[in-house]
Amino acid sequence: MAAEREKQKSAEKRRRALIVGASVVCVLGLAAVIGVIAANAGKDKGSKDAGPVVAPSGAQGKDSLAIPVGKDGAKSTLTVWEDFRCPACQAFETRYRPVLHELTDAGKLRVDYHLVRLIDGNLGGTGSLRAANAAACAQDAGKFRDYHDVLYANQPQESDDAFASDDKLIQLAGKVPGLDTSSFRSCVKDGTHNSWVNRSQQAFEAGKFGGTPTVLFDGKNIYQDQSMTPEKLKQMVEAADRG
Repeated sequence: MAAEREKQKSAEKRRRALIVGASVVCVLGLAAVIGVIAANAGKDKGSKDAGPVVAPSGAQGKDSLAIPVGKDGAKSTLTVWEDFRCPACQAFETRYRPVLHELTDAGKLRVDYHLVRLIDGNLGGTGSLRAANAAACAQDAGKFRDYHDVLYANQPQESDDAFASDDKLIQLAGKVPGLDTSSFRSCVKDGTHNSWVNRSQQAFEAGKFGGTPTVLFDGKNIYQDQSMTPEKLKQMVEAADRG
């Protein structure tokens, strides 16, 4: 019996040691996570506070966060929250682009684009921010839609932060006639609209949207509607245009 009691005491000591050891690991792990979050938060705060908020030319809506494509008098408005690093955004653009171009060119639809940097936060990097800034610079030059489409046509893999390179963004501007100018290059390299993009990201977070793309038509996220197609959207817009 004495031997059995001694055996139980030894087992209890080992159990307590394991518990204490596991607790230390958890605390250290939590401290490491907190340290990483604090470090990243500091970097993010610095980028958000870097420079004044400069909205691109012609931006509209609350805090001038929307870049409009189409006529102001259109009876239908599509609101799109997107990230140039987002594969789902590219998929939406590829599928719906012909209809969106047709309807906006006909004056039946206006699309309000809100540019965010969601993937930067999820995977790290600055490609979402830099691409959005470059697109805003293209808006200053009156060539947003064309450059917007070029960025999606040349989107890198989601984990590839290629859009973080200003040289890459300027190279792609060469695909849009008349866009690659000294003023565009300066705008891209200076990050003229970086703080504006960060402001847009804050608005996206405040809106508690589920992800990108968020595509709103009459307040409804049609991207989440499994029955939605480009043809159906066209019918809805044309019905609204007829009154």
